[in-house]
Amino acid sequence: MSDAAMTRREWLLTDRPQSRMQARLGRAYLTWRRFTANKLAVIGMLIILGLIFVAIFAPLLAPDSPYIGDLAKSRLLPPTAEHWLGTDDQGRDILSRLIYGSRLTLQVVILVAVIAAPIGLLVGTVAGYAGGWVDAVLMRITDIFLAFPKLVLALAFVAALGPGIGNAIIAIAITSWPPYARIARAETLTVRNSDYISAVRLMGASPWRIVLRHIMPLCISSLIVRVTLDMAGIILTAAGLGFLGLGAQPPLPEWGAMIASGRRFILDQWWVAAMPGFAILVVSLGFNLLGDGLRDALDPRGSGQ
Repeated sequence: MSDAAMTRREWLLTDRPQSRMQARLGRAYLTWRRFTANKLAVIGMLIILGLIFVAIFAPLLAPDSPYIGDLAKSRLLPPTAEHWLGTDDQGRDILSRLIYGSRLTLQVVILVAVIAAPIGLLVGTVAGYAGGWVDAVLMRITDIFLAFPKLVLALAFVAALGPGIGNAIIAIAITSWPPYARIARAETLTVRNSDYISAVRLMGASPWRIVLRHIMPLCISSLIVRVTLDMAGIILTAAGLGFLGLGAQPPLPEWGAMIASGRRFILDQWWVAAMPGFAILVVSLGFNLLGDGLRDALDPRGSGQ
């Protein structure tokens, strides 16, 4: 290691930082070191980065159109040099449909996280800090949502809203926020009577300012871990809705809908359903590995380090 690299490392790891920025960079560096020490977590991160790369550059990577096929010449062809993953019952290239389908998958997980995580964070921190009847009402509402299986509740909402990828995202987000609320409430209960919060309260900060500026940031790391671990479940729920015809509608190349269209040929033309199923498996595994790594990196006490 060069002297310059050693100097930067010592600057980051010093136990007497000279500025707030240095302290933050030092904590980030330690977190990154813990994360990269977990090889499976790095593999999960690479899988997700690969998904993002494929989604961004789908027009350049896809060899054929994901919507138009040649029924006369290319229907249900097995994997070949021309069609690496075969073709479906409409003569469309499955690899191209998987590549474009990664955009839909990424869209679903990002939008669900953006919608559900802030709702759960707000509900949980308000309930934990306010206590009393506010806590009781908000947590009973949360318990009602938790009492139903996520897929069943999402089916009910999509049935009411109508089929479509947009309504599916809303339905999944509505059913995904309760676990985040429980986590945020538990974190809030551990810090609301701490000396740090008491000092802020004595300085005249309003309850809303305390919740928004001082308690919510303390819950972010736990929430990030839970959201990452839930991505696999979100993908499976979206695929389940697509499989049942309530998610993305044809001809959109959604992976669950691709499995549904290929189930009729599962015995003879197995690749039609197997390829999108394998894509769901790999991406779900990537999110689970990434979530485990983030949990160990952001909470070293819980990982025994």
